[in-house]
Amino acid sequence: MIKEKIEKALENIYDPEIGVPITEMKLVDKVDVRDGDVVIEFHLSMPFCPPMFAIKIGEDIKRAVTEIEGVNSVKLVLKNHYLAAQINEILNKEE
Repeated sequence: MIKEKIEKALENIYDPEIGVPITEMKLVDKVDVRDGDVVIEFHLSMPFCPPMFAIKIGEDIKRAVTEIEGVNSVKLVLKNHYLAAQINEILNKEE
């Protein structure tokens, strides 16, 4: 049930450059939910997309999913980007 709510929430996340939902662009690779802990793997339309777009999409995903009842934590995994390691560190830092 939580996974379906997450997938629905992701339909409202748009690529800031193109203005199309990330789900429609098939940028979400995997949604894994275990006891309220969520891991979302995603990629961008190109491996050299500007990092600011990757961070914006990741922050939007995290904000939307965190608001869902029953979600305890959200970890994002950006894949296939030339700065994936650095962007993942930014997106997953403890606040």
